[in-house]
Amino acid sequence: MYNINDIRNDFPILSRNVYDKPLVYLDNAATTQKPLCVLDAMREEYLNVNANVHRGVHWMSQQATELHEQARETVRQFIHAAKTTEIVFTRGTTEGINLVASSFAEDFMKEGDEVIVTVMEHHSDIVPWQLQARRKGIVLKVIPMSDDGVLDLEAYQQLFTEKTKIVCATQVSNVLGTINPVKEIVRIAHEHGVPCLVDGAQSAPHFKVDVQDMDCDFFVFSGHKMYGPTGIGILYGKEDWLDKLPPYQGGGEMIDHVSFEHTTFERPPLKFEAGTPDYIASHGLAVAIDYMNKLGLEQIEAHERELTRYAMEQLSQIDGMKIYGPKEHHDAVVSFNVGNIHHMDMGTLLDRLGIAVRTGHHCAQPLMDRLGILGTVRASFALYNTKEEIDALVAGVKRVSKMF
Repeated sequence: MYNINDIRNDFPILSRNVYDKPLVYLDNAATTQKPLCVLDAMREEYLNVNANVHRGVHWMSQQATELHEQARETVRQFIHAAKTTEIVFTRGTTEGINLVASSFAEDFMKEGDEVIVTVMEHHSDIVPWQLQARRKGIVLKVIPMSDDGVLDLEAYQQLFTEKTKIVCATQVSNVLGTINPVKEIVRIAHEHGVPCLVDGAQSAPHFKVDVQDMDCDFFVFSGHKMYGPTGIGILYGKEDWLDKLPPYQGGGEMIDHVSFEHTTFERPPLKFEAGTPDYIASHGLAVAIDYMNKLGLEQIEAHERELTRYAMEQLSQIDGMKIYGPKEHHDAVVSFNVGNIHHMDMGTLLDRLGIAVRTGHHCAQPLMDRLGILGTVRASFALYNTKEEIDALVAGVKRVSKMF
């Protein structure tokens, strides 16, 4: 059974007060809170088996290495990758995308070559390619969307030319909550002989991901958005692509042999993991995944979809309310504005009521330009949120609205 009270007891921070009001935490798309099992596991490792991984022959190094590599296997199972060698530990989604952009552009793109992205991408899937555009003269092309936040796949097909080298698409918009048809996006890219990177930062925490079924060439996500620690993330890459890509950084761990004349590199994933990894955080991420699996991803998805439906239904009844994104295929995020109230004013006053939401452009300024606005208020949901918290949000928005 999905017992929300037991679940909330696993997250002590949710019982604290802010401004003498019970905390209502609805900023989960930015980062999630951490259950005690994750915090306890990381503390336990620091206290008992803290040693650098892979290179040590002593007992503690062997134990730390085993936990680190067990975490890689846990991630492999979580996204249904074929092999652990396809799982690269990174600092998060952003580093994963930067790794692909840098390494892919270095060996597989030249001046005039094109990358296709969607209009709803996070800045972390725009700026890395713009940096490569500055360095190598590559060109960004953008998949448009309808007014209600649905990608135009017919227009997408028309963007391909002989110079198109890679496609990048978010699986779930961090602003609109749109669940994009990434399997179809990947299929179309492959029809044109082009690989596809999928940003899973807003999907992996909320529903089951199967990278083999999706057939994407690269998939990235972050630990801190799925109840794990900050500073840890995952890049999945098909084995043949990881073999072909050059290293992103140089240093210890990723080498086979070094001389002053020549260096050879390890095979993936170590080729992309220069330096000491955050082996404590990788263990924490694995425990967070185990926690989600124990609750059941299908039950988490059903709970959060019901919260999203309820929030959209209740908020839509407020005078002047504008909710962005589609009514269907909408996941765990509700972005809105009310009348002429500035989103920052709304968010600031909600905070005084103990309600934590995100305001601004949400690192998606091109999407804001498409919508013709400067920003939104964003409420985002997690496995521990309740309908009572949504009621508090709705009451708070009504109260603030009356002030204006």
